[in-house]
Amino acid sequence: MAIFFEFEADFVESLRCIPMQVRYKLDTSGIKLKLSDWHQMSQAEREALVELPCNTETEIQSYRQHLELLIVTLTGLPAKQLPIDANPAWMDSNNIPVTVQEQAQELGITITTQQWQSLTSLQRFALIKLSRSGHENKNFPKAMEEFRLL
Repeated sequence: MAIFFEFEADFVESLRCIPMQVRYKLDTSGIKLKLSDWHQMSQAEREALVELPCNTETEIQSYRQHLELLIVTLTGLPAKQLPIDANPAWMDSNNIPVTVQEQAQELGITITTQQWQSLTSLQRFALIKLSRSGHENKNFPKAMEEFRLL
């Protein structure tokens, strides 16, 4: 089932941007997808990347192969591989990444371990991605509110 966040509402219908759930799957499967490559995809191809499961080892490999084929078909170039973190920060419900803590503090908020633990791995992933340096952080406060952390 597709999970979209409220802070993504302005582009979910058109899928003009890569939604968090697809970004989560990209990190899980170790494939870099450029926004320009995403824009070359048809709506059906984008929707397939949203819908395809990417949880078990078999699903992850299948997702990776599907995406590699799609990228090479669209661009003529092989997909860029990313290292797959065996213990990604979003799966660690006991430790809040420093970048997330710092972004929250800029909003005058302290996230407790209990609050962090109450989030899904996808929600933690979103906060981590939205708190990275060099990233446009305008959706971080929206995500904090949506996840009831404000």
